[in-house]
Amino acid sequence: MNFSSPSDYRALFDLNGRVALVVGGGSGIGQAGGEALAAMGATVIVADVAGASAQSVAEHIRGAGGDADAITMDVRDGAQVERGVEDSVRRHGRLDVLLVTPAVNLRKRFLDYTDEEFDRVVDLNLKGTFRVARACARVMVEQKRGSMILMSSIRSVNVEPGQSIYAATKAGIAQMAKGLAVELGPHGVRVNALAPGIVATPLTQPIMANASWNEAYAQHTALGRWAHAGEMAGPIVFLASDASSYLTGTTLFADAGWTAMDGRYEPTLSA
Repeated sequence: MNFSSPSDYRALFDLNGRVALVVGGGSGIGQAGGEALAAMGATVIVADVAGASAQSVAEHIRGAGGDADAITMDVRDGAQVERGVEDSVRRHGRLDVLLVTPAVNLRKRFLDYTDEEFDRVVDLNLKGTFRVARACARVMVEQKRGSMILMSSIRSVNVEPGQSIYAATKAGIAQMAKGLAVELGPHGVRVNALAPGIVATPLTQPIMANASWNEAYAQHTALGRWAHAGEMAGPIVFLASDASSYLTGTTLFADAGWTAMDGRYEPTLSA
């Protein structure tokens, strides 16, 4: 793209003609991301383990004037992931954007974790992201174009008791984005990670239901509040679009200053 005129700058976020696969698009951040990508002109394939939820989001996008369809996809099933990506490309002819969000967090102390629980978290969060990224990378390398958005977290750098295994998967995803960016960059494919802070989604509902926990988290942000899922839509569109054409291998923190703070204590300072 030629960025020499104002008209080009206004087109930076235009996704008309692009096809986006949103895995985990049936709820939460994935749903907000899918709806935003569609609003910017992309054809969106909403994929979710809950097929009815994916269908509902796709219908909502179409009702708002967007273009979307839905598929059922369980990222723990490698064969299903491969089929889903292949069928989507066969139907739409291309794949320009990937957003992959599925994750689970078992908040348990490290010494209480079982092998089975460890495997469950790692298989869904880290290996599931790997399965989807691998299938989409094959398509994007062939096209010589694409943008992948993997879902990391503030927990990739900032951990509390009970978050060790979840945090390890999110740190792994951030590193995976770096590695994929290096390997796929020569083929015109960009790979970045988005690291949200505290966002009101079904995954965080148990925390929000606890008044003291909910408030403690809110006060650990510079803005003093939780994010709505829709507040992740802007960063997602940015990473998907030509507005981020020179960004790859990075993790974008959308955390209201959580990782910039080391506590809420404000000492008295001399003038």
